Amino acid sequence: MSAPDDIVRAVEAAVFASEQPMTAEQISAHLEGADVKDALARLQDDYAERGIHLVQRGKSWHFETAPDLAHLLRREREQVRRLSRAATEVLAIIAYQEPVSRAEIEAIRGVQTAKGTLDVLMEAGWVRVAGRREVPGRPVIYATTPDFLAHFGLKTRKELPGIDELRAAGLLDPVDDEMVELALSASSQDAEQNQAPACEPEAPSDGTPPDGSAE
Repeated sequence: MSAPDDIVRAVEAAVFASEQPMTAEQISAHLEGADVKDALARLQDDYAERGIHLVQRGKSWHFETAPDLAHLLRREREQVRRLSRAATEVLAIIAYQEPVSRAEIEAIRGVQTAKGTLDVLMEAGWVRVAGRREVPGRPVIYATTPDFLAHFGLKTRKELPGIDELRAAGLLDPVDDEMVELALSASSQDAEQNQAPACEPEAPSDGTPPDGSAE
């Protein structure tokens, strides 16, 4: 059943006025517990052919510029964000296997990961601290953010491309190809075992890795 017009208008106003994306539960709380599911679906359809769209990223909703019009609103000076190979590899592992600890990332990459690499991804707003693994040492675990989904045009992580899609698009060189395969393989093994991987010890406090190299 379609939502009443007054509920649709109220949902539209709430999402438009919010400075941050809102979940359906947050929108409902603003509207004294009203059921907003149908209203969100109706608004999404209403805005589908307009200059702005109502989109869902993860569990949150917000308005954004229609993709085909985004170029009209770009600023003259754009901030170019280029990731190092190490940061790209770490981001891929986190995206395909989250939540994951630094030790688990290093086990997949086969090389220590400098703390600065994770800092760059968090400063970009694509990676967040997601808690601590309940194992000895309680290592910090990392996950992606709604900004990561929005930047790459994903509704959920289920829409992440598989390795065959990445190859077909010409987006993988041999090293990237191997890294994504490792991330996907590790993710699949964890799903089958349904248990946390063993935690590896942190790097020495002076930042010097055992093998003398860090990426």
